[in-house]
Amino acid sequence: MNLDYIVREPENISSNTPILFMLHGYGSNEQDLFSFRETLPADWILVSFRAPRETQFEGYSWFDIDFNNPENFIDTDQAKESLNAVLENILKIVNKYGLTESKTHLCGFSQGGILCYSLALKYPEMFNYVACLSSFPEEKLLDNIVKDKKKLEHLRFFVSHGSDDAVIPLEWGRKAADLLYDLSCYFTFREYMSGHGVNQKNYMDLMEFFSK
Repeated sequence: MNLDYIVREPENISSNTPILFMLHGYGSNEQDLFSFRETLPADWILVSFRAPRETQFEGYSWFDIDFNNPENFIDTDQAKESLNAVLENILKIVNKYGLTESKTHLCGFSQGGILCYSLALKYPEMFNYVACLSSFPEEKLLDNIVKDKKKLEHLRFFVSHGSDDAVIPLEWGRKAADLLYDLSCYFTFREYMSGHGVNQKNYMDLMEFFSK
């Protein structure tokens, strides 16, 4: 499955040019997180994917959600399909640019963040900085994750959540801190006075994380 995406390329690209892949949330599109581009490092390649499934109001999703059924909140089969598609497209794009020595980063909001947790913990050797915003680690997508501390040690997670999030409860978001702590991963967990979104302070902290 080839995913649609938009890209910002720096003036010079070499084998060690960093690349950041962005995964938007339910009902949104590839333009959403791409709006962060003005304050992200100018020498990075930025790639923002569009999820494969259409939703109403011209939006897209990585998988269906059932808000009335917390036990089966996500459509696991669709999510795994999207996960494989994202992985496949990341590998293609990294190969296309010849990024044999570069660092590959992830940034996901809500649904996109759920996929980022899974990608980073299943294939930690591929990634470096991982930002998961207003999201949570979905256990059904965390089978066969890597638990070898040596393989996880170069990952850096930035996790943020709004205290008044009415879509994904804060306690779901806090599961990430427990999981990453148990895996001995390096992570920052921040809570903000906001709903299901990224407020100004969250945005500034995220940019600081990516600028390190």
